[in-house]
Amino acid sequence: MTQQVARQAPLAEYLGHFDKLIGDKRTGQTFGEVVRGIINAGSLVCQRIAAHSPLLSAAKDGAQRVIRLAKGESTKRSDLDAAHLVEALCERGVAHLTESETDELWLIADPSDLRKPYASEMPDLMQVKDLDGKLVPGYRTLNVLGVTPGRRGILYHRLFSSVEEDFVSEPMEVQRGLETVSQAVGPLKEQMAMSWIVDRGFDDVAVWRTIWEQEEHVVCRIHHRERLIEYQDQNGNWQEGDVEAAQRHLRPMASARTEMMVRRGRQTKPKRQKVTAEIRSCPLRLTYDTHVRREGEGEEVQKVIWLVEVEILRASWKPWLLITDWPVEDAESAVRIFRMYRQRWAVEDSFKFTKGVLGWEEVQLLDLQGIRTLLALAWVAAGFLYELGITLEWEEVRLLARLGGWVERKDNPPGKIVLTRGLRRIMDMLYTQTFLDRYREEHGALPPRIAAWIGESPGEQL
Repeated sequence: MTQQVARQAPLAEYLGHFDKLIGDKRTGQTFGEVVRGIINAGSLVCQRIAAHSPLLSAAKDGAQRVIRLAKGESTKRSDLDAAHLVEALCERGVAHLTESETDELWLIADPSDLRKPYASEMPDLMQVKDLDGKLVPGYRTLNVLGVTPGRRGILYHRLFSSVEEDFVSEPMEVQRGLETVSQAVGPLKEQMAMSWIVDRGFDDVAVWRTIWEQEEHVVCRIHHRERLIEYQDQNGNWQEGDVEAAQRHLRPMASARTEMMVRRGRQTKPKRQKVTAEIRSCPLRLTYDTHVRREGEGEEVQKVIWLVEVEILRASWKPWLLITDWPVEDAESAVRIFRMYRQRWAVEDSFKFTKGVLGWEEVQLLDLQGIRTLLALAWVAAGFLYELGITLEWEEVRLLARLGGWVERKDNPPGKIVLTRGLRRIMDMLYTQTFLDRYREEHGALPPRIAAWIGESPGEQL
């Protein structure tokens, strides 16, 4: 392998997966530079993307090339729209996850708002909530990651608005996402069990029914505690009631000792510290109609599921209340469900990280197709970051943190600014390597003083 080929990886190799969507050389060149520009700029403002690309910043129309790419005006022979980009991302994600040596795949869905409080002229704005719970203009998104130990892959992304002409309902958007992902991961089902790990927004019998019909499993945090079910009391008898009544009959299953970011006592900020999780469970019987939220008549189905409560002792949180169709009958199975839902939290943090790092909410186009495509391009950039690693447990991320100036010590996790700084330094290095390789190709060698400066001997030059 030549030094030049080695220097192309990993970003050039990653972007090569999208070559099948590109119909001409100039579009392909712009595509690569836009993705690099998004990562390096940490923004979806077209002018900033162009400014952080060596190629686009040197062109008089650099920002316009970004805009034309997003709006599809320069891609007549290419398929670089949101739908095709997400489809290619999903294919890449499935291939990446296929290499995992595990018998289980976790599907973690994140419904996220893209807030545009000062963008009244943007098309099809709906009402979403800001961090204070106030309604502001924006869009909704649904995103899904596939997770195995050591690997993550983007499997789904879609931006939508309730005021679009063809919008039906948010549950239908969720339904579309569930079915699309299930079809995409179909080849993996022979080697892996599929488990959806979702938050309270997915506390919906229609969602669970779809998952079960796809022969997949669910771990979901409960929102509707008033839901009527049957629960098994301490004597093993089935009783009718709601979820709150079932809580009084939870049985201790396990205690798990671990480390988590929590706030205790007078602590003003969460710290990574050792905690004890108490886990309790009891079986439930849920009766539902197979055609709920569907046309036509269905049939009633009764399914046994488990109610699981996780209490983090001495922490400022309320206990988590979960349902799952995985049996929770002993300490081992109880701890497993706890660890699964913890993974959702870690992934939620990674969503927040990449959203902040890549500046998704800074998108400013006045064209909905362009907004969707630019956001999909940000997800292409995010896919590269996910393959690098995203949690502190991964050595790649610890290295990025150290490059950003992080000093490893107890109760000092790196923040977004530090990780971003480390990533920028990596990207600067990649840009420098690409530029130097191009110079070698054009001139045969670097100027002697530059070569000496970077410690390169004449024999290493191309």
